[in-house]
Amino acid sequence: MAAAAAPQSCKPDGNGAQGSEQKAVVMKPPVKRFVRQQVPDEILHNIDLNEAMGALPLNYNFEIHKTVWRLKQAHAKCIALQFPEGLLMYSCILADIFERFAGVEDCYIMGDVTYGACCVDDYSASALEADFLVHYGHSCLVPVDITSVPCLYVFVDIKFDVQHLIDTIRHNFEAGSRLEVAGTIQFASCIQLVKQDLAHDFPTLHVPQSRPLSPGEVLGCTAPVLDAKTDAIVFVADGRFHLEAIMIANPTIPAYRYDPYGRVLTREEYDQEGMRSVRRKYVQQASRAQQWGLVLGTLGRQGNPRILTHLQSVLESRGLPFTTVLLSELSPPKLQQMGQMDAWVQIACPRLSIDWGEGFSKPTLTPYEALIALGEVEPWWGHQSNKISNGSEAYPMDYYARDGGIWNSSYSKKPTSRRVAALPHIS
Repeated sequence: MAAAAAPQSCKPDGNGAQGSEQKAVVMKPPVKRFVRQQVPDEILHNIDLNEAMGALPLNYNFEIHKTVWRLKQAHAKCIALQFPEGLLMYSCILADIFERFAGVEDCYIMGDVTYGACCVDDYSASALEADFLVHYGHSCLVPVDITSVPCLYVFVDIKFDVQHLIDTIRHNFEAGSRLEVAGTIQFASCIQLVKQDLAHDFPTLHVPQSRPLSPGEVLGCTAPVLDAKTDAIVFVADGRFHLEAIMIANPTIPAYRYDPYGRVLTREEYDQEGMRSVRRKYVQQASRAQQWGLVLGTLGRQGNPRILTHLQSVLESRGLPFTTVLLSELSPPKLQQMGQMDAWVQIACPRLSIDWGEGFSKPTLTPYEALIALGEVEPWWGHQSNKISNGSEAYPMDYYARDGGIWNSSYSKKPTSRRVAALPHIS
């Protein structure tokens, strides 16, 4: 509701008419009001529904009541459910619940591999003529207002013994240490509890955010750049993949991983110099390439056509021939069958190149690396603007960040602050 405007103050003249002198009135912007839809009591307190939910782990929040209400609102009769592999074991239970309590007549369980929210497969759901898609285990990277079918993201918040993590931090770090606590989306709510509980002993403890991700959330391709004065990163996850992203983005900050299942805190290392050296070598090789191959990933929404179009225009402007290939899964044997390319660019997942790039017979670059090789952006090496506190080379992990570079895949872009320069040659 907009704030009511205050009347303008005018100075009347001798005849009672308004003069030219007026007092400026500062108008307040309209106040945005959001009305949260409450799940009806008949769903929240449905005895049979709550009993059926007992087949699911108590510490996993599948947001059943909310999903049933949302499906009823949408009058969805045919739905698709999409899971990462670790949650597929619960798919049949969830399908049965929605058929019994949400009025769903047909429920498809999508079996293709799902690595992250970038794999949300609304196109396949649409091809199946589904009325609704529920995507589990990841955050909302592809906004629901642009998906081809109505979509609901369920993070699947996982509860664990937060007090043990709190005690572990107190035991291993000196009070007052400048800590950054982050993790995967499943543990985001618990990370907030950690911050609240440790506020007295660690007043500068911070939960970082790389928008549009949730506070504390890190992806394998997207991580925030932290204050160089940070003493340590404490990362909550049962694996290293997401942690490595924030380590790459912040190579000088010590990183620790807390496994909420094993209840163990470990010091983690990453070969920063080795990774950057290998990627630099392939970028320099690709800068001499004459025949290019562009791979657009078709696994869900991994491949962003906007990036493909930009790379195609850059190659065309330089008179460099290229071939465009659509692939759901990228592998060295597949690319070897695609002819004699001098270099490849894969528009799917940057970590395919960073982690497994040495397995390809030809340089296989990320969009960021390709734009360096083509002289569109500055390389991360050899330029003072790309140095961080101790002179280390900053390699951006901003693939879905709202303020990321022109190589990034965010669906909620803001102008980048990164410098763009035309470079004649990469050396």
